[in-house]
Amino acid sequence: MARLELRQVRKSYQSLEVIHGIDLVVDDGSFTVFVGPSGCGKSTLLRMMAGLEELSGGEIMIDGQRCDHLVPSARGMAMVFQSYALYPHMSVHENMRFGLVNAKLPKAEIEPRIQRAAEILRIEPLLERRPYQLSGGQSQRVAIGRAIVKEPKAFLFDEPLSNLDAELRVKMRSEIVALHRRLGTTMIYVTHDQVEAMTMADKIVVLREGLIEQAGTPIELYARPVNRFVAGFIGAPQMNFFDAAVTARDGDRCSVSIDEGRLTLALDGRSGALKPGDACSIGIRPEHLQLTQDGGLRVTVEATEVLGSETVVHARSAAGTPVTATMRGILNLAVGTQLGFTAPEAFVHLFGADGVTLPAHRPWQDDYVRAIA
Repeated sequence: MARLELRQVRKSYQSLEVIHGIDLVVDDGSFTVFVGPSGCGKSTLLRMMAGLEELSGGEIMIDGQRCDHLVPSARGMAMVFQSYALYPHMSVHENMRFGLVNAKLPKAEIEPRIQRAAEILRIEPLLERRPYQLSGGQSQRVAIGRAIVKEPKAFLFDEPLSNLDAELRVKMRSEIVALHRRLGTTMIYVTHDQVEAMTMADKIVVLREGLIEQAGTPIELYARPVNRFVAGFIGAPQMNFFDAAVTARDGDRCSVSIDEGRLTLALDGRSGALKPGDACSIGIRPEHLQLTQDGGLRVTVEATEVLGSETVVHARSAAGTPVTATMRGILNLAVGTQLGFTAPEAFVHLFGADGVTLPAHRPWQDDYVRAIA
């Protein structure tokens, strides 16, 4: 296992800087996920940790020792790529053995490592097959097995499930999490899929344009995002946002109007420096909107997605703001239906004009978790 630390890590391609001085600590034995939109720098950051990209500045430390000057093979990490990259002329056994032979590992150690990895991944019956005889999920297991046999300090996964179909992705997701529990090794996982991040990670690092927007546990990012970008990126369907204005202030309590003044919300203990007349915005997740006959947020249904266990309603408010609501069960709603929604105060997110969250004075657990218990 390993503790990794990034200190002011930068990466430039000539005059274009893509990683802007990142500081990050990856705890020993953790499962850390880098997530963000395409082009945010998550794969570049992973490749720099692996030694496949040179740093333009900063330091990378493993267990307190600087490693960014070392060749990849000397860093004690194993990387699993988006492409399985199996040697087509070799059997599964030979693919897993090849790296150990190149590392000049004693022959007496090679076979036990291969057998142990095959048992962990349940691929013993596949050892004599060639890559063309494997399914996508089996090929992915072999690629992971090739990393396991190296017994690395840390595993680095670069979008390893993106080539799999939806059902197999869900299955492989749970298998990688189970593998982490069995091995207890530090794992860093890159994905653009925030559902993968939420379901797999101990810690999520949200990146945008080469900078870390927020790092924390999945529930922390979901319940108390630091800004509108994180709030909109974490959670599916995406959070609803409404332009708002402060209408009154009484101590720590303020009233804000949304939907061009058609609805006023009273929020306690999170108004910061806001004063009457200031512009701000409100965020409410689709699953926190509650359908009520006299709900103050009036919307017109434009489309529905009936998923069986839940129905996703796509609507538009009177002011023209798109609104998405998720409700349990099957709802038969015709296009044009008028609905009313409300949301408990604990589930309402308040953002300043700069998009930064105005947090509640209490820790998020004090209101958020109790509200959903």
